[in-house]
Amino acid sequence: MAKSRVLIIGATGNLGYHLANASLSYGHPTFALVRESAFSQPEKSQKIEALSSAGVKLLKGSLQDFSSLIEAVEQVDVVISAVSGKQVLDQKLLIRAIKQAGCIKRFIPAEFGVDPDKIQISNLAYDFYSRKAEIRRIIETESIPYTYISCNLFTSSLLPTLAQPGLRTPPRDEVKIFGDGNTKAVFVKETDVATFTINTVDDPRTLNKVLHLRPLGNVYSMNELVEIWETKIGKKLEKIYISEEQLLKNIRDTPYPNNMVMIFMYSAFIKGDHTYYDIKSSGGVDGTGLYPNVKYTTISEYLDTLL
Repeated sequence: MAKSRVLIIGATGNLGYHLANASLSYGHPTFALVRESAFSQPEKSQKIEALSSAGVKLLKGSLQDFSSLIEAVEQVDVVISAVSGKQVLDQKLLIRAIKQAGCIKRFIPAEFGVDPDKIQISNLAYDFYSRKAEIRRIIETESIPYTYISCNLFTSSLLPTLAQPGLRTPPRDEVKIFGDGNTKAVFVKETDVATFTINTVDDPRTLNKVLHLRPLGNVYSMNELVEIWETKIGKKLEKIYISEEQLLKNIRDTPYPNNMVMIFMYSAFIKGDHTYYDIKSSGGVDGTGLYPNVKYTTISEYLDTLL
């Protein structure tokens, strides 16, 4: 069976770059839609050159240029969007292009976080999740075949500081624990998210489903994270427990967007938005169950890199 041709939107971004490389490594003819301005930005141009050298076909265009979207979409079978949270609603024109082209077997929109239909803090999140939910509803209304990827948090987002606001490195003396510290959160490395995502591209089991990632070794509470870190540094930390009420006050007292990190922590470690529901009964599919051969980085392995 021929491998699907894959178009990556946002290939010069962090996750998008990994998606493009994963697509190539799995043998998919891979395309990347790149804005003209990206070629003159040093960091992005280096990625563009690396992707091109690896075999990615570069297509010039943007989410604001309908003709370039149509031209790109008509060359592929699968579209994966990895644009930033700020650009989520910009996918509306892309959806229109996919609908008009009529050739796309699967669209994977820019989610790659907490399931926006399961989130319990929409009123706090400045439309961060409601925008993603809005895109889901448009995709479904237009009857576009899809897979949604719910990986919860990237390891690079909170783990480098052990979820400590204001720090740049993991704590060595004292640590703040939110709530009772027993609610479990999920972290997955970006390269692993990309690998799991590309595995879904031609898999009928994930069509029109949410793929949830909760890898064994990547689901831990704050108390468990601290215990792992203490073992690695050979030292007990002083624990300061921050109540739900205090964290909510801190969120209210901190201007947007500086309070978003605390909002993500409230969602993960107090509300339990990553783990409060059962994957199967919710209608989703379990990524690690579907792809047991994918080797991924555990939280413990990631924390080793911070020593």
